[in-house]
Amino acid sequence: MTTSVFFDSLTSIVADLSSDLPASQRYRRLLEAMLRIFPCDAAALLQLEGAQLRPLAIEGLSDDTMGRRFIVSEHPRLAQLLQSRVPIRFAADSDLPDPYDGLVKAVDHQLHVHDCMGVSLYIDNKPWGVLTLDAMEPGTFDHIKSIELRTFISLTEATVKAAARIDSLAARAEHQQQVAKALSEEGSSIEIIGESTAIALLKEEVAIVAQSHLSVLVLGETGVGKELVARQVHHQSQRAQHPLVYVNCAALPETIAESELFGHLKGAFSGAVADRAGKFEIADGGTLFLDEIGELPLSIQAVLLRALQSGEIQRVGSDQYIQVDVRIVAATNRDLRKEVEQGRFRADLYHRLSVYPVSIPPLRERGRDTLLLAGYLLETNQRRLGANGLRLDEAAKQALLRYDWPGNVRELEHLLSRAALKAISEQGRDARSVLINAGHLGIETVYPSQPTVGGSLAGHEIVEPPPFEGVSMKDAMETFQVHLIRSVLDKHDGNQASAARELELNRGNFSRLIKRLGLRP
Repeated sequence: MTTSVFFDSLTSIVADLSSDLPASQRYRRLLEAMLRIFPCDAAALLQLEGAQLRPLAIEGLSDDTMGRRFIVSEHPRLAQLLQSRVPIRFAADSDLPDPYDGLVKAVDHQLHVHDCMGVSLYIDNKPWGVLTLDAMEPGTFDHIKSIELRTFISLTEATVKAAARIDSLAARAEHQQQVAKALSEEGSSIEIIGESTAIALLKEEVAIVAQSHLSVLVLGETGVGKELVARQVHHQSQRAQHPLVYVNCAALPETIAESELFGHLKGAFSGAVADRAGKFEIADGGTLFLDEIGELPLSIQAVLLRALQSGEIQRVGSDQYIQVDVRIVAATNRDLRKEVEQGRFRADLYHRLSVYPVSIPPLRERGRDTLLLAGYLLETNQRRLGANGLRLDEAAKQALLRYDWPGNVRELEHLLSRAALKAISEQGRDARSVLINAGHLGIETVYPSQPTVGGSLAGHEIVEPPPFEGVSMKDAMETFQVHLIRSVLDKHDGNQASAARELELNRGNFSRLIKRLGLRP
């Protein structure tokens, strides 16, 4: 590298410091300058968020890397970088596993990184993240000048600090720390993974409504992540330090629904052996998430409406009222307006719940978010399955991008879990990295997005439905459900329990679906 290239690159970085650039673009330009200065095949900038490192910008790495979250305690090289204030170079024969093995863009996916180095980044004397450089050839970094590296590190830290000021990253980082704390307590992730326009708009909607006191109705197809959005609304609200209480309305037996929601006194009914607080009392000061609200029986809808209107509840068996301060977030995959029109949902309750509706886009409308989600889910799977590194080959990535995802993110999660198990069984759990190919996914054969008439869907014979011309998507879907359910019920001689098991549905949900579709048991 010539001196002019070094100074030209530094000049471009310094110029960016005073430019009003989005953080993502600022970080990408930083890595591009680094690759011009230092010879390497890949580079990454990762920010520390609690116990994990999140990629903010990458060069030369697979797209799904952006969706991965690297748990520091599980990646000794990254842990060493964070603990050091000077650059660290890892020998080509180092026994420590490299987090990027199989992720560097190369023809041979089994070709592993041989020359690695990295440095921790500190902002205001606090650890912020790491900068990494990787090369496929040993000795690539032999001739890097320390003064040039130190200069670049200083400019990198300055860039990060500038981005923090311009895009208010400091405030967001504080928020993420609060989220991380809540995650450790709840044991579940609430991060919305994605960079598509549809998801960016969704995040904006969540941020807007979270700071209000309004009731939120989360809408979307099965498997899109409605509970995830509800958790985001809670954790970005002023109620984040108070409970988020979950209620599955579809699994709420009508006979004890009042007790579950509002509590009861000892002796109020058979089996009430002690006083018990209901979900509303537990959620006092926080958020009550009513999932699958469209499945709630009409009798319980009336009781729920009274509580929402007055802010007062009454335990079963008590004549005393209890004042509660609860924010309601409800979710459904039904068209509640149509349910109201057909008399299956109360209009007054619908208007009370849908003060601020939030629609979640289906996965098929989120473009390359599929790969980011795949990276996130594979990183989780490799910890759960005890594999060293789960990677997707190019054909597998293209298959994921082409598929329609009728089951959305939940289907993606299950499909990748199955594919990972298949790949691990073939390549061994002790392999340095495990490569998932399109055959392991089996999308075309197991989950055809356009099943042929007379063919099968997940093993079920499909009875040809009437023509769908001139009908809405909702009516067409219901017609398809009617024919599929009739087919499976006929197969099991009308046994609803057996039919529900084959369709992988909850028995209660299946019974209510049959009733809603007007099918006789």
